[in-house]
Amino acid sequence: MRQVVNSFIKKHSLLFRGATVIVGVSGGPDSLALLHFLKSEEKRMNLRIIAAHVDHMFRGDESAADYAFVEDYCNKESIEFEGVHINVRQYQEQHKLSSQVAARECRYDFFSSVMNKHGAQVLALAHHGDDQVETMIMRQIRGAQGFGLAGIPVKRPFSRGMIIRPFLCLSKDEIYHYCGTEGLNPRIDESNFTSKYMRNRIRNGILPVLKVENPAVHERFQQQSELRFEDELFLESLAEQEISKVILSKKPQKVVLSISTLNDMAIPLQRRGFQLILNYLYEQNIPEITSIHIEQFLTLVKNAHPSGSLSFPNGLRISKSYDYCTLSFDNETKVSGFSYQLLVPGIVTVKKGKIIGEVTDFFPTLKLNKKVIICDFEKIKLPLMVRNRRPGDNMSLQGMSGTKKLKSLFIDEKIQRENRDDWPIVVNGNGEILWVPGLRRSNFALPTLDTKKFLVLYYETSLQLDLPT
Repeated sequence: MRQVVNSFIKKHSLLFRGATVIVGVSGGPDSLALLHFLKSEEKRMNLRIIAAHVDHMFRGDESAADYAFVEDYCNKESIEFEGVHINVRQYQEQHKLSSQVAARECRYDFFSSVMNKHGAQVLALAHHGDDQVETMIMRQIRGAQGFGLAGIPVKRPFSRGMIIRPFLCLSKDEIYHYCGTEGLNPRIDESNFTSKYMRNRIRNGILPVLKVENPAVHERFQQQSELRFEDELFLESLAEQEISKVILSKKPQKVVLSISTLNDMAIPLQRRGFQLILNYLYEQNIPEITSIHIEQFLTLVKNAHPSGSLSFPNGLRISKSYDYCTLSFDNETKVSGFSYQLLVPGIVTVKKGKIIGEVTDFFPTLKLNKKVIICDFEKIKLPLMVRNRRPGDNMSLQGMSGTKKLKSLFIDEKIQRENRDDWPIVVNGNGEILWVPGLRRSNFALPTLDTKKFLVLYYETSLQLDLPT
């Protein structure tokens, strides 16, 4: 194993003589093995090794015991130790994040502070080959684009230096074997075995099947990851050159494009050029952008209709008028109303969440509730629109005769007055209300035994991410 890792480090130029290396250590098998390995290389490469541990305070006494374990191990092995206790739940509530995202932000902020304190050039993390397989599969499922499909990078800029991942060349079993050989007794986090997160479901259900077919499947995925990164770097450089010809106006929070010039670009460069524009507009707060978002944009600019608009995460509005396409955040004026076309498949993001549309040939096997409806797609008058309420709105409710005023529905459902103007309403091409997400659906386009195509509409009010630890 030592020879494999050292060859990997040399191939990717991950370490240099005299480097100060911060090692993220949870106390589990992966990070403890990495700390032990780098400590063993300390004299040969004249390294300075510092362990950094974060107690996220999620698991009470167990996480406190993890902290004590790592600190005690470092004291016994004469390794410098930096640790911190962070109330991540409080941070999560304050910033309205998922637990995973909140923990990741807190952890990486601490790592950055430790790097700055010690003048470190390198942060070493223990992601391994199995993590890479899980991540690449997960991102395929979610519809990632470009670099996202390449998975976890071997190294990337961070804080005042680089993040490196020397164990991406190893499988989990090889790390366990190393721990056993070297007499390491790591801590085990039982939450890794639950099926709550998609990553764990892939780890416990899909990865074992892939390993039966090819025990070295992690090596194949890592090879594909590296090839994909190289391809993306080349394509991104081409896209950067071409997209500069498309941009008519560029300033913070607003970009104007020439649609005709954009459509003259090769489609792979259009996708990457659009991603570069999003990176510029969102700056450091880039939300999750999937292939559905990219295709929505390309459909808009290629449509023969001279006008149209899209709603993207965090208030980004994309509007088309003849040959001009404007992407901007409107922070200066309060929008009194909104109306966005919902392409199918597609996503519309509004203040209250997301409306997602899909079409399938089979009746979906999912649990129906107020946040999911199924319609007969062939009975739907297109286009579907997502808008806010209008004076005089009424709808026919499923299971009831006649119509009901939307105002009365909000009152019956105890929706606070200040929330009603922002509530998304899905209407069909005739302007009839099909669905009030989270509340009630109409009698329109109910599926029957004769339905051949099913329209599925979802309402998402929050987003959970499965990120590598």
